[in-house]
Amino acid sequence: METIRLDGAAIRTLLLGGVQGLRAHMEEINDLNVFPVPDGDTGVNMTKTLEGGLARLSDEDTLGGHLANFSRGCVLGARGNSGVILSQYIAGVAAAVADCESMDAAEFAKALEAGVARAYHAVANPVEGTILTVFRESSEYTAKNVTEDTTFEQLFEILIEQAQHTLAKTKEMLPVLAQADVVDSGGAGYLAMIVGMYDALSGKEILIGSFDEQAPVAKPAINYDLFTTDSPLEWGYCTEVLVRLQRAKGDPEAFDLEGFRASLEAKNCNSIVALRDGDVLKVHAHTMVPADVLLLCQQYGEYLEVKIENMSLQHSERTVAEQKKKKIHKPFGVIAVTSGEGMHALFTELGADIIIDGGQTSNPSAQDFVDAIGQLDVDHVIILPNNGNILLTAQQAADLCEGMDVRVVPTKSFPQGYAALAVFNGAIEDADEQVSDMTDAKEAVVSGEITYAIRDTVIGDVEVKKDESIGILEGELVCSCADEIEAMLAMIGAIEDIEDREILTLFVGEGVSEDERVAMTEAIEEAYEDLSVDVFVGGQKVYRYLIAVE
Repeated sequence: METIRLDGAAIRTLLLGGVQGLRAHMEEINDLNVFPVPDGDTGVNMTKTLEGGLARLSDEDTLGGHLANFSRGCVLGARGNSGVILSQYIAGVAAAVADCESMDAAEFAKALEAGVARAYHAVANPVEGTILTVFRESSEYTAKNVTEDTTFEQLFEILIEQAQHTLAKTKEMLPVLAQADVVDSGGAGYLAMIVGMYDALSGKEILIGSFDEQAPVAKPAINYDLFTTDSPLEWGYCTEVLVRLQRAKGDPEAFDLEGFRASLEAKNCNSIVALRDGDVLKVHAHTMVPADVLLLCQQYGEYLEVKIENMSLQHSERTVAEQKKKKIHKPFGVIAVTSGEGMHALFTELGADIIIDGGQTSNPSAQDFVDAIGQLDVDHVIILPNNGNILLTAQQAADLCEGMDVRVVPTKSFPQGYAALAVFNGAIEDADEQVSDMTDAKEAVVSGEITYAIRDTVIGDVEVKKDESIGILEGELVCSCADEIEAMLAMIGAIEDIEDREILTLFVGEGVSEDERVAMTEAIEEAYEDLSVDVFVGGQKVYRYLIAVE
């Protein structure tokens, strides 16, 4: 059956097929990692990003409405750089067809080019040979080769053919891909998505139920006895509302977000986060009277979701203490991404207000950051992503929080985040000065990682053998050795100005025994007598050891 036009029901089927296509190849995409380390997560990040969109699909809507809902979910659910770029691509497509009830192939091809433009705009320094190139070349080729008579089956055949061709070229375009003998993982994820869409269009069965196969997450039990007949409402209610702005109540395009926030403040609300995505308003506020928030929201539209929680009901004494701490208004609040109980404790001790568990293979979503920001009652929010693959997600979350001063210090590793947070000064009032000091501190430290290789390969001048210990210094593979102590010493020796450095902080990862930790520490101290060595048991995943050298 030939498809000449897509309507709301058809685009929903395509989107479901796209998610299924990515999920089916998720592990293969994870394995397309340049470095031979056990941290490939592109497939997971792209899949979870699309699943965020899937969660917002409704049964009945127009084509433009379906894509708007799907896009909104992808933007909030975006994980990792690949997920953020994909979400922006989808947002560009959705914006181009926002008012469409249906469309033909030529209109769809133009929308794909709008998605490309938005994706490129989202990246500060676009690199060719990545998912961006696969987006661009496949979309441009498709736009040139469709006519008003082209069917959608033909469009996807054209799109897929060019995406395959461009994906194969990525290995030639980026030397690092050629050396690792892999194609770009993000581009491979995009190809899997559009193949899944084509399969759905062609009538291949879509296992919609498979998207719900993950076991439900058990909610912590609430001890209702913590709020008795004599309990004062000390902390009020955490109130979250999702509202669709209505033309019957005003002009959604002219909605005054700043004025709305001011109205919430006038009603004695605090910890306010008000975000607008098209005609949907998302509100988070702490209030003694939830009805004040609900009535104000209903002046502009109607509820899509409402959640109200009594904040005096806490799940543990620790949660109670943390919640009380969050209620104190202060100039700065710090959100840090870390992995491992030791790392969590260390960053908390240094001044982080909220810890988001994550890192390699476990990238938080933009929604995770937005929720964390909403828990803070501060003038300025500072985010330490502590991973290069989380930077864009953190920035996307900051952009979503309009009207709030959210700064992202571009830390790409836990050692960089540690160095930045070590100079954080709560007494400083100027946000620019605070962020500048933290940025300078993270740039002054040299960070390194020790892990093991998962395959044979050659990266630069380093020949890597599977299961060997490898050293990665400032993102560059510098050594591969049979012994991890040998790898550590070689990595430290690769620091050009090591003789001018004074302090080495060693972060011990998950699975390292006490004997191994002692042996590593003693070896470093013996080889580099002028270095003062500090040791923290971080418990981080993937990397057995991390170092920060100052």
